[in-house]
Amino acid sequence: MKVKASASGKLMLFGEHAVVYDYPCIVTTVSPQVYIEISNTGKEFEVDAPQSKDTSFVEEAVKLFCQKYKVDNKILIKTYSDFSSKFGLGSSSAVTVATIIALCKLYKINISKKEVFDLGYKVIRTIQKVGSGFDVASATYGGTIYFLTGGKVIEPLPVKDLSLVIGYSGTKASTTRIVKDLKPDFKIIDKIGKIVEEAKIALVNSDWKIAGELMNQNHQLLKSMGVSTQKLDNMCDAAVSSGAYGAKLSGAGGGDCMIALVSENKIKEVKSAIISAGGEILNFKTNI
Repeated sequence: MKVKASASGKLMLFGEHAVVYDYPCIVTTVSPQVYIEISNTGKEFEVDAPQSKDTSFVEEAVKLFCQKYKVDNKILIKTYSDFSSKFGLGSSSAVTVATIIALCKLYKINISKKEVFDLGYKVIRTIQKVGSGFDVASATYGGTIYFLTGGKVIEPLPVKDLSLVIGYSGTKASTTRIVKDLKPDFKIIDKIGKIVEEAKIALVNSDWKIAGELMNQNHQLLKSMGVSTQKLDNMCDAAVSSGAYGAKLSGAGGGDCMIALVSENKIKEVKSAIISAGGEILNFKTNI
């Protein structure tokens, strides 16, 4: 028997770093996906992952799943992906969730999305030791979600026509290292938490002007925490100067991606401005 499953990557819209300290965040999916194919072989467990040297997330997901549901691991897992892990878009969480979903199909085990999240979060915490789980929730639920640390709240948001330009800084950052090394200023963290609550309302109401202003504020707070870079700042400034509603780094910082909230008629100008600032445009769909 052979089964297939997939899960999407993510982009943080609001609330990175604050979410680690029990504050909410808002995250959305991006179109690139990780795909899993599992076959019953009756032989020793094997992973075929030509695009990745690190198979630890798949292996841990299989281990915990088989322990929890008391099934064997005599399977072959093949993985492939639409996107490179260099972009910091949550490929580890996506491959973990896709593996769990495929295992459920293979063994005909019906579990809820929350149970998929809980098991996936356990996998991520086991390997990385840190993390709030928002990327696991995004891969599990899809779309745009409001999330509170550890899955205390996972609320899908009815966000429509979210138009983002995504810029890659050219530098791969280590989320785990940045989170571990960060010494939080809780006055700043609290301000970010309040921005998330305001942004939730603005996004649901499609109030892009307010949402953009909140993005700018969120970026400045992250910048004051020391997690931005000059390149990310330049890309965000260029986006806003060329007509974006707002822009901010997306993720842990130190590199990886920034996002700009734009109107349809400003996309071309904003993309050109980000490229002029040294960024690479990632033409991914969001909120899928």
